[in-house]
Amino acid sequence: MTSARTMRVGRRTMEVHRPDKVLFPGEGDAKEYTKADLVAYYRSVARFMLPRLRGRPLMLERYPDSLAGPRFMQKNTPEHYPDWIHRVEVDKEGGTVCHTVCDDTATLVYLADQACVTLHRWLSRADRPRRPDRIVFDLDPADDFDQVRCAARLVGELLGELRLPSGLMTTGSRGLHVIVPISGHHDVDDIREFAADIAETLAEAHPELLTTAARKKDRGDRLYLDVQRNAYAQTAVAPYSVRALPGAPVATPLSWGQLDDPELHARRWTVADALDQARTEPWAGLRPRAPEPARRRLAALR
Repeated sequence: MTSARTMRVGRRTMEVHRPDKVLFPGEGDAKEYTKADLVAYYRSVARFMLPRLRGRPLMLERYPDSLAGPRFMQKNTPEHYPDWIHRVEVDKEGGTVCHTVCDDTATLVYLADQACVTLHRWLSRADRPRRPDRIVFDLDPADDFDQVRCAARLVGELLGELRLPSGLMTTGSRGLHVIVPISGHHDVDDIREFAADIAETLAEAHPELLTTAARKKDRGDRLYLDVQRNAYAQTAVAPYSVRALPGAPVATPLSWGQLDDPELHARRWTVADALDQARTEPWAGLRPRAPEPARRRLAALR
């Protein structure tokens, strides 16, 4: 097994340690992927991914011994990380935590070399941690993907009535995220309440299909409209992140028109073809809106 491989990334010379190490074992029809494959994917997708990461605290999901080994959910940045990697210290209950921030391709390659498979981002930026500029609706299926597809349409239709542009993304795991860019001028608690009001409005309008019940035993066969990721210090999987699942599926933005594709499912794209989808720039033209007019429209609807 090759112990290290050197590559040039921008102005930096990087080393990928144990590049031949298998991170994603081949299972059934799923292809085997090594650390070198993970690094190559993140390097190739960086120009599409970095605008979604820059300036945001990250939680890193690491698998140093492959997916078959233990998982580490890393918030604090280790002291051995190079000093050129951006860090930010933010408040937590009872103290602070120093998160890694990924601002450039070299950092993305370094994190992949650390067997960071998945990057989970804050919905706010490091300089304004209590002012989110994203709302996320996590559509968590109770049964099959058709439920997710139906729920996404309903969320998108209501957001359209509220005149809030939104983007759609596969999670690479089980469901979809609907993401709403906002101005970033409001407190996180206000935005979470607004997201909860939207979810409640939908659940009340479609009680046989949707629910906001946090406890699984209260959901029945209905799809859960999860807005919990909109709280302070919560994270959501970053666009173009690889998920720690067989075949290396990727959380991938898509257009609303692609929601009707019968081949669509939560793991539709992998490291083998997510870059091709990224090149279509499905979120082109998606711009943030101030939430106040939408809140007034929602109040009128309710």
